[in-house]
Amino acid sequence: MKNFNRERRIALLGTLAGAAGLAIPSPGFAQDAEWPSHAIKWIVPYLAGTAPDLSARIVAQEMGTILKQPVVIENKPGAGSNLGVQQAARAPADGYTWLYSGTPMATNMRIYRNPGFDAINDFIHIGRITQSDTVVLVNPESGITSLKELVDRLHKTPGALFYASGGVGSPSHLGTELLLAATGTKATQVPFKGASESTNAVAGKQVDFTLALVGAALPFIQGNKLRPLAVLSPQRNAVLPEIPTLADAGVPGVVNVSFGGLSVPRGTPPQLTEKIRVALAAAMAQPDVRKKIEATGATIVTSTPAEYTAGLRSEIASTERLMKITRIEPQ
Repeated sequence: MKNFNRERRIALLGTLAGAAGLAIPSPGFAQDAEWPSHAIKWIVPYLAGTAPDLSARIVAQEMGTILKQPVVIENKPGAGSNLGVQQAARAPADGYTWLYSGTPMATNMRIYRNPGFDAINDFIHIGRITQSDTVVLVNPESGITSLKELVDRLHKTPGALFYASGGVGSPSHLGTELLLAATGTKATQVPFKGASESTNAVAGKQVDFTLALVGAALPFIQGNKLRPLAVLSPQRNAVLPEIPTLADAGVPGVVNVSFGGLSVPRGTPPQLTEKIRVALAAAMAQPDVRKKIEATGATIVTSTPAEYTAGLRSEIASTERLMKITRIEPQ
């Protein structure tokens, strides 16, 4: 009888302990429930003032309001955006480090033999934010007033003209090489750290022309420091409606657009990635956020995590095809 009562007491204590365990959250759950408890760092692997930087700052302000903690932009340009992406890939997967990801990190998977990260496997991709057009730009004092005049000059002086890019593998680099291949012309690339530097180089007459995202180029265009010749998009850009597409200007079949979005390091808990996704969707639904982003020349293009990941995979594959067309070798 004593043994029987002892076993009953042990069983009862086990039941009570199990019930107590259900009532007390695990340490991991408690951390998720408290997140975010301090500022969040959003790495933008481009120079301040570039199109991705402008979009990220607009969205960060609204997401900070939603999450009730500051979302602080940290610009980390260099190596065609690889430095910033590498930093994000190595960051703790605790929800406090984000990455402004997009086209360049995908193209760099093929442009560079060892980019220092895996664009698909090192990150969880939350969603797309924008899509941006690239525009061909010259100095207003160059005497070039149309895309045809630029192409004619390229034909007359093969390889003698210099073009600025935002770095090897950047949209400006790949877009220019596509344009040169389509027109049967040659020019010499001068890579810079980002669009802010490359557009300044054309404005300062250090190089002859460049391609840049509309958002980065717009202040220069509005200040009459750069002249836009054509946009590399299927339709004309909403903030530059008078500027023709390449097809309108006589060079069909060349499109070069860039997209960007939000990603976090692989291993970030699902509870946190879902909170980030919900906050991003809420921010992008705000009319004021959309209005500010569209004023930079970008187009709002949101997506699910799966759609965004598929878009990055597609960009990696298209980069392989583009490199064959333009005969670009991996760096």
